[in-house]
Amino acid sequence: MSIKKISIYGAGSWGTALALQLARNHIDVLLWDINSKHIEVINHARENYYYLAGIPFPDNLNCTTNIDDAVAYANYQLIVVPSHGFRQLLAQLKPLLNNNHCIIWATKGLEVNTGMLLHQVLTEELPDLQNYGVVSGPTFALEVAKGLPTAMTAAASSKEVAIEVAKAFTADNFRMYISDDIIGVELGGAIKNVLAIAAGISDGLGYGANARAAIITRGLAEIIRLGQKMGAKAETLMGLSGVGDLVLTCTDDQSRNRRLGLAIGQGETREAAVKAIGQEVEGIKSSQSIGLLAQKANIEMPICEQVYQILHQGIAASDAVSTLLQRELKSEF
Repeated sequence: MSIKKISIYGAGSWGTALALQLARNHIDVLLWDINSKHIEVINHARENYYYLAGIPFPDNLNCTTNIDDAVAYANYQLIVVPSHGFRQLLAQLKPLLNNNHCIIWATKGLEVNTGMLLHQVLTEELPDLQNYGVVSGPTFALEVAKGLPTAMTAAASSKEVAIEVAKAFTADNFRMYISDDIIGVELGGAIKNVLAIAAGISDGLGYGANARAAIITRGLAEIIRLGQKMGAKAETLMGLSGVGDLVLTCTDDQSRNRRLGLAIGQGETREAAVKAIGQEVEGIKSSQSIGLLAQKANIEMPICEQVYQILHQGIAASDAVSTLLQRELKSEF
């Protein structure tokens, strides 16, 4: 059956943008957020005044802070909260779900303390859930909210679920591809945030286009190295949710992760940069999680490692670059 109604969790810029896309496709949407003041303002203004001001809500997009109402509203549940809140939200949803529910997430990141992929968190918290999936790709929330041309990938526990999700999003302005490679789609979306910080740092230091291109290319090698060790398909990582998202976030200042890197490269502290950005910067926590994954897989991810050292160990950005450049000579492939 095609999706007629959907509940979305997380009324930030990305959750709201996806809600707008689905509502414009004549799907009834109930948007949930834990912040009651935020929802009150949205309901009054009929737009997400704080994150996407000036983009009005269609009549079939409504908001709530009542999680019971959100779960009961639709069989399809779309999670768009930050990765560090993913498990906690699943725990809240668990007693309210039934066998008819399908959980999709558009969260990009990993669980911080365990390095687990989000589908692993989901199957641990909801072992009986049969239908689930992830959507990811090269997307900025504002452009989706404005209805600008966009392409993404939906990977799910079954081809049927992936197709239904793809149909729900697809429109004249939006193309959704389908995949069975949940691991690849998740990894691409998580690691690119860390590499975007690296690209921003490089540009903030004034190192130019050559260095940025090298970071993107060698960063992609790191994604593929880890992905293949974990069972992802190389073609997924060369697609929209891999190289597509990587290029987008490393090269455009709409990326919060890139902006964080730029600020650090220009001498600002991490804390000051995050405060100025004013939204979640997933790459900060993901840099910790990716280090755990790399250790478990026994592989080298030098760019991601140096971003971790800068963000969490206080290493100077210029010293981290020197460490990368002074690594021993080796074959590119």
